[in-house]
Amino acid sequence: MINVLINGCGGKMGKEVLNQITFSENYSFFFGFDRNSAIEDIPGTPDVIIDFSTPDACLNILNFAKQNKIPMVIATTGFSDDELKVIEEASKEIPIFKSSNMSYETNLVISLVSKLATILTDSDIEIVDIHHNKKVDSPSGTALMIADGINGALDNSMHYEFDRHSKRQPRDKKEIGIHSLRGGTEVGKHSVFFFGENESLEITHTVNSRAVFAKGALKAADFIIKQRNGLYDMKDLIK
Repeated sequence: MINVLINGCGGKMGKEVLNQITFSENYSFFFGFDRNSAIEDIPGTPDVIIDFSTPDACLNILNFAKQNKIPMVIATTGFSDDELKVIEEASKEIPIFKSSNMSYETNLVISLVSKLATILTDSDIEIVDIHHNKKVDSPSGTALMIADGINGALDNSMHYEFDRHSKRQPRDKKEIGIHSLRGGTEVGKHSVFFFGENESLEITHTVNSRAVFAKGALKAADFIIKQRNGLYDMKDLIK
């Protein structure tokens, strides 16, 4: 039985992780940490921490994880470059699994579109992410993961364009356009478009339930508690 501390337990994803734990024989709910909690409230040491919170809240619990040598799963998005460096440094002291998207199929899509980008080299590439109206970061962490996967496959030769409003010029062939739509209760939808001269190709992945991400986070927890110190992601879990 794996004892899990949930950071961000009052949020939609924190509640979904708790729901999945409730019906699991492999995981046990250890403690729920949220904005009203203090580190002193934590009644001991869990086996793993699953973080679905905010960057500030994540770094707060990260210090507790380091001090107590607790493996951590980070599913929070919206980190600054400096905050990402803090996480990378912490992974030298504890095992950390970090992914902006815990869905296996989403990561399969990233692999697929990255391969397509090396084949459809004359295409204009655009990415659209759609989420509910409560999501605070834009673009989504997943949209950036997709863009980074494509860019990596193209030897990091591309740059990202987030806003063409102030531009009065043709599209640059070396850009990847990234756009965000926010509304309603959409859990998560990502589309990648390859626009050729006389035809186009669209790949879309849609998530209909947050359970997908919660189950993925628990799989990551099972994986990370067996690893040495370091920074891991979905590629490590899938292989």
